[in-house]
Amino acid sequence: MTVIQSGQTLSIAPGLDVVIFPPSSTYINGLPTDGLGSVGVGSWGPVNVPVIGMGNSAQVQAMYGPITNRLHDIATAADVYDQNFVQSMTFVRVTDGTDVAASLTLMDTAATPAVGAHLTAKYTGIVGNTFSAAITTGRAVGTFKLTLTRAGFVPETWDNIPGTGAAFWTNLVNAVNNGIPGSSGPSQNFVATVGVSTAAPNITTAYTAAGGTDGTTAVTDTMLLGTDGLVRTGMYALRATGVMVGNLIDCTTSSTWLAQAQFGLAEGIAFHGAAPQGSSIATTGTALSAAGVDAYSFFPKAGDFCWYQDVVNGVNRSLSPATYAAAVMAATSPEQSSLNKPIYGLIGTDRSNANNRYSQAEKEQAVINRVDYIANPSPGGNFFAVQTASNSASLSSENGDNFTRMTNYIAFTINSAMGYVIGQTQTDAQRRNVRNTLNAFFNNMWKSTPQMIGDVNNPTSQPWQVILDKTNNTDASVALGNEIAAISVTYLSIVKRFIVNYMGGQSVKITPAQ
Repeated sequence: MTVIQSGQTLSIAPGLDVVIFPPSSTYINGLPTDGLGSVGVGSWGPVNVPVIGMGNSAQVQAMYGPITNRLHDIATAADVYDQNFVQSMTFVRVTDGTDVAASLTLMDTAATPAVGAHLTAKYTGIVGNTFSAAITTGRAVGTFKLTLTRAGFVPETWDNIPGTGAAFWTNLVNAVNNGIPGSSGPSQNFVATVGVSTAAPNITTAYTAAGGTDGTTAVTDTMLLGTDGLVRTGMYALRATGVMVGNLIDCTTSSTWLAQAQFGLAEGIAFHGAAPQGSSIATTGTALSAAGVDAYSFFPKAGDFCWYQDVVNGVNRSLSPATYAAAVMAATSPEQSSLNKPIYGLIGTDRSNANNRYSQAEKEQAVINRVDYIANPSPGGNFFAVQTASNSASLSSENGDNFTRMTNYIAFTINSAMGYVIGQTQTDAQRRNVRNTLNAFFNNMWKSTPQMIGDVNNPTSQPWQVILDKTNNTDASVALGNEIAAISVTYLSIVKRFIVNYMGGQSVKITPAQ
């Protein structure tokens, strides 16, 4: 008896063969839509490498350092995201190239002390300067213990390091870099190199790391944008991270908008940007047109900056409205809109603090110019919210944020889930299975709570169609190895205007409903 998988060749010898077939129905899980990818500066952490899926501000500060009063600050943006219920944050740190890693040296007890080992921080930045190290006696006789401490965090320790003279220092370096089997792993913060000492270690002195710098002074918006290619920097390091909302923190250079829009289309990311502080709706609209941006992947904001209460540094700071708008979008389900949704963590905007409310004409101008802004009050009450929820697309059928989110959600879910079809033999049964998979996905979206797709005027009518048969797969196309599924989906509509037709007066007569 033999057991083989479907598609393998059957034996020609007499006997029993059991062929295992995979399930005929495959089910699709929708991709997560709450991933918010951002690019900025920090005081710790890898450079031009995405750190994916951090869940809160505390995790972000552990990786990138504390909230700092400066432009493009990652920790500040993370605090805003946290206050607006974003649960999946991805960051890329950039520098101006002047960043330096902190270091310290461990010395021996010779009459003229010599260096036993150098410890160099794995990451650049001033957080490295907060580390200290000490060598003490180990628990086992004749051994030593190295402790590496960062204030507020669990220390790294390597106990029972054996050896004398140069052998000890080699063992210490190996412990830091490779860990001690069954005891401690390699350091997550420093890399060690051996020095020149042949004497015993100093066990009475504590060593403090120094020399770390952030490299943020000359960071520009162009550096946030970065470059694409085999080595990706800045925004392009977000490629294939799965984030669906993007923000180049405090980027206000309109010449970067087109690249953000193009990258967003390719990766399924809704990027938020803003004009320089003080830019009006009209000025922002002019900059948008000049930049040649007309895409559902980019959401431009006027330069009415938001004020953030920085309790860490004891100051109020102005932040780009894009940071707040990106946060509320990432925390909102894709079939919904960020329109009229409360935004938290701001104590005002430039306009609201000056008691300068937007006029009706300005609101209409924002719609015409494909520009959004944050203001209070909102239609739903006295809270801050985005006021148009529009992207930069000129087509009215595409310029709502729900169009961006739902289109990316469906398209990139299918792109992620349907790769198994490649390499299959195209048969009637195979086509039926693919149709069933797609239909099940859309049926779940229709029947889910909350409902994600549908036609409100025909609530019982199926709001999608999948065509995969001979009508759209010609003989010539099939012969070339193509299989085509034509999919149409009706999105739920977002209420942007609520119109009440009212009639009143002493002459009005009411006919009671029967």
